[in-house]
Amino acid sequence: MLKLGASASITRTFTTADMADYVALGGAPMPVGEAAEPLVGALFSYLLGVKLPGPGTNYLKQQTQFLAPIPLGRELLARVTITRLRPDKHLVDLETVCELDGQPLAQGRALVYVEDVAGTGGDKV
Repeated sequence: MLKLGASASITRTFTTADMADYVALGGAPMPVGEAAEPLVGALFSYLLGVKLPGPGTNYLKQQTQFLAPIPLGRELLARVTITRLRPDKHLVDLETVCELDGQPLAQGRALVYVEDVAGTGGDKV
C-alpha cells in the first residue's frame, strides 16, 4: 500500500566509462569530471518504475532543477518520496532528490499514474 512520506533510494557512482558509453549512444560530450544530467533522471525513472510506486507505474511528468554539476567517481544518493496521493485520479506526486554527502545536487517533482493507488484521499505531507 502506498502511503504519504514513503520513500525509496538508490546509490550510484558514475564513472568515465559510463560517460564514454553515454556519448557513444548519442549524448553530447560533457565537461571533464562531470556526469550527464539525463543519467540522474534515469535514477529517478528506475526508482519510480522498480521501487516506488513500482511495476505498473506510468510516468506522466518530471521536473528537475540541477543545483550543481554531477561529479564522476563520487557516490550519489537518489531518492523519491511520496508527497501526495490522489486515489480518485490514480495519481501519485513525489519529491525527487539527488544528493552528494547530504548536499542536494538536483531536486524536483514527479507525477505518476498508478492504477491501484490506495491512500488517504489526497492529503499532503
